[in-house]
Amino acid sequence: MSDHDKTDAQKTSASSEFNATNDVDVWTRGEAVSDPVDNTDKKDQKTTKTEWEKETLNRLAFAAINEQRRSRRWSVFFKSLFFIYLFVIIFYIPVDWGESGITHDEHTALIDLEGVIAANTQASADNLVGGLRAAFKDKNTAAIIMRINSPGGSPVQAGYVYDEIKRLRKKYPDTKLYAVIADICASGGYYIAAAADEIYADKASIVGSIGVLMDGFGFVDTLGKMGVERRLMTAGKYKGVLDPFSPLKKPEVQHVQNLLNTVHRQFIDQVKAGRGDRLSDNPDLFTGLFWNGEESVKLGLVDGLGSTSYVAREIIGVENIVDFTPRPNYLDRFADRIGVTLANVMANSFGLPNATQQSPMR
Repeated sequence: MSDHDKTDAQKTSASSEFNATNDVDVWTRGEAVSDPVDNTDKKDQKTTKTEWEKETLNRLAFAAINEQRRSRRWSVFFKSLFFIYLFVIIFYIPVDWGESGITHDEHTALIDLEGVIAANTQASADNLVGGLRAAFKDKNTAAIIMRINSPGGSPVQAGYVYDEIKRLRKKYPDTKLYAVIADICASGGYYIAAAADEIYADKASIVGSIGVLMDGFGFVDTLGKMGVERRLMTAGKYKGVLDPFSPLKKPEVQHVQNLLNTVHRQFIDQVKAGRGDRLSDNPDLFTGLFWNGEESVKLGLVDGLGSTSYVAREIIGVENIVDFTPRPNYLDRFADRIGVTLANVMANSFGLPNATQQSPMR
């Protein structure tokens, strides 16, 4: 064997021993050489995960910001809409709806009496008198129709309107006033109707109830059964008259009855003055009973049967109807409602009567 061949054999042997040694180290010691490709993949995965988290947070943040912007836009929109609504109400709705329909042609004036007759209502004396004065004063008014649909109410408010109609009829003798009854014209409603030149109704209208009442409740026995004692202190012998928690006393009952009788007599006198000899001599006429329109014609409470348009067309001869009923605009209604509510709250706090409380007599 040559020296060259020996040298190659030695190198081959040394290389085999080195590889064997490395193989033993790997499997016995558990040590392995890291793969550079695997390390790169792990780094890329970590980078991708971090970027995904950042992107998710950015999306959530931008979504919240967009939602806030959207909410602000809707808030601005609704606020602008509200202010536009107020602007239209204040500047474009007429202050007095009754005057908005007035024309320069000859017409039949209309005044609506709707609901309970009481202060602080649409059927108050102030509202009705204002419309009546405007209608009588208008030079193009051929005649006036007061359309009544009311169960009655305060005899004081009804008396105000009755007296004003009489005064205006005397001041404008050429302008007639007709009362036209819709569903019901009872008690204070008929009190006002009696001041008209003529009264018309539907055959099924409810008419009459010429009387006065004052009602209440008594809880004397109820308090006794519940073991509750009523303690009422007054300055004045009869200041606690008709107290619902105290027993009735004969002098108090007689006093209130005399009061009702006086108001009833005033009511009867005004009806007789307005209707005159057209009234029948039926003994039930002033007892508080009521009748339909057809029976009312026979009793003299009503002059004939007919609607508002019928009276304007056939009786007055001027079919063109103009509404003179004073009607508040939306702003006035809103202010009045707030004022009445505050007044009622204060009244309840101090134990006073409500601002909308009706008259005890009706």
